[in-house]
Amino acid sequence: MVVAGAATWGVAASPAFAIRTTDVSGMVVTTASDVNAVLALGSPAPNAFMLATDGLRSSLEAIPSIAGADVSVTLPGTLQVRIVERTPILAWHAGASLLLVDRDGLVIADAGSADASPAARALASGLPTVDDRRAPAAEGGAVVSEVQPLLAVGGRLGPIELDVATRLLSLRPTDIGSGSGALGVRLDDEDGWTLHPAVDRPWTAVFGFYSATLRPADLVPEQARLLRSLLAGREAQLLRIVLADGTHGTYTTK
Repeated sequence: MVVAGAATWGVAASPAFAIRTTDVSGMVVTTASDVNAVLALGSPAPNAFMLATDGLRSSLEAIPSIAGADVSVTLPGTLQVRIVERTPILAWHAGASLLLVDRDGLVIADAGSADASPAARALASGLPTVDDRRAPAAEGGAVVSEVQPLLAVGGRLGPIELDVATRLLSLRPTDIGSGSGALGVRLDDEDGWTLHPAVDRPWTAVFGFYSATLRPADLVPEQARLLRSLLAGREAQLLRIVLADGTHGTYTTK
């Protein structure tokens, strides 16, 4: 037993089994800086037999973009990390940020950040996008330079915002009888949610603001049907369309 114990201690203490390389796979929107911060094992490098991989896995899974991670050691000294990321369903453009949002409304990454990967930027460019023009909120009367962003990585869209965003972003030009090639969705402080042709914006349809009780998100399909009837035969002449609800709407012409 003494010999066996000494042998075990010798293996655990031997520099021959120190972690020398790290092999990470599965990263698309997760930034290398976030992963490296977790995997910074210090000096001297830990022994492969002594490394607590469960702690590393938990720390990786605390990163908003990571749904799960598998961390293991391959002898003599390689740390293998397999990452499974959350899947973004839409992008949220706010200022310099291009935030990626998953189906639960969680903001998992910023494809507009300086350390975003080319793959993350490419992924974001193919997602339906909300153009958020709302003014950031100042805390406690703070000056403009201290305003806080409305959304950030690790934050979450409210259920109403997520519901309205997915409904409007799912609309296609044919759904509303438009001859435009694509549609854009905007959110601002003056009109709330608006829809417009993505190129040149010849008209703007104001869908407005929503709340859980007074103006729920399930009003959007009715507004879309009303918009279709208002665009019919006059799209080229319209400038601004206000959709008060599913049956009442007004418009101005150019």
